[in-house]
Amino acid sequence: MVRTKFAKKEVKEYDQRVLELARVTRVVAGGKRMSFRATVLIGNRKGKIGLGIAKGVDVTQAVDKAVNQAKKDMLEIVTVNDTIPFEVAAKYSAARVILKPAAKGRGIVAGGAVRWVLTLAGIPNISAKIIGRTSNAINNARATFVALNYFAKNKQYIQR
Repeated sequence: MVRTKFAKKEVKEYDQRVLELARVTRVVAGGKRMSFRATVLIGNRKGKIGLGIAKGVDVTQAVDKAVNQAKKDMLEIVTVNDTIPFEVAAKYSAARVILKPAAKGRGIVAGGAVRWVLTLAGIPNISAKIIGRTSNAINNARATFVALNYFAKNKQYIQR
């Protein structure tokens, strides 16, 4: 292999963020089996976003499986003037979120998992608030996906 200073860099299709990483156990006949659960957000910052949750024997395997899962469940969002068209509130389990359109230059005003979902989705001006009684990052991210589904080209996330 010849190395030159003009070697091509690998361009990633999606940016990714590990939202949560947990060590989980399963009780079997011989004792306990350890595994890892990874929750990964992927997005192209141009309106496509995905969420994947997967388990694996080690961290890298769990993250890779979660990325593959996220690629299968992508959501494509339509924006108007760099924000969402209208205010929306959504609920997933105990998590509740409100998303509001914002003026140009306002930026992303959100916290926790909601901020990462909106950042990777590529919505530059939006205001969001977690009003649910849970701090569970997975449920807050899923509630944001339910809210963003109102602006999706293909409806797939069902409110629970």
